[in-house]
Amino acid sequence: MRPETDTSENTATIASDGDGFVLDSRDRDAILRERDHFEQPQAACIEALKVVQRRHGWVPDGAIPAIAEVLGIGPASVEGVATFYSLIFRQPVGRHVILVCDSSSCFLTDYEALRDAIAARLGIGFGQTTEDGRFTLLPVCCLGACDQGPAMMIDDHTYGPVRPEDVAGLLEDYP
Repeated sequence: MRPETDTSENTATIASDGDGFVLDSRDRDAILRERDHFEQPQAACIEALKVVQRRHGWVPDGAIPAIAEVLGIGPASVEGVATFYSLIFRQPVGRHVILVCDSSSCFLTDYEALRDAIAARLGIGFGQTTEDGRFTLLPVCCLGACDQGPAMMIDDHTYGPVRPEDVAGLLEDYP
């Protein structure tokens, strides 16, 4: 499961864009370590975004210039990566993110029935979060589980093939 948001007080002002976002000093250090693995700092962009997302659960707008500053690249480069990758969340999400694969393979194995079962069970549709903040439901174009369709992912765990009657049991494992 995804780690919970860290609300510790170790947040020395490292980088801020004026909207109140402050990059945690431990996150800055982790981003610098990632940057040092690559010849070009842009190559560390995805990992840097993941560092921030692990702490906050998503990547706030103010994190973009802070990450760019640490990597020594332009904010537009970081923004481009952040908006391209579907597993970087740019708005708050639930404690657990459910991704339902809607690729051709999963579509042909009745992904719609799986999607509808999840939506009915949670009372939400794609792009929504349950009222209690427990789950966010999102589509994803591929989970790389084409031989297991229809497939879904909850946090970092991939499941497939998933039948509509399996949904309730799977969701119980994510408090």
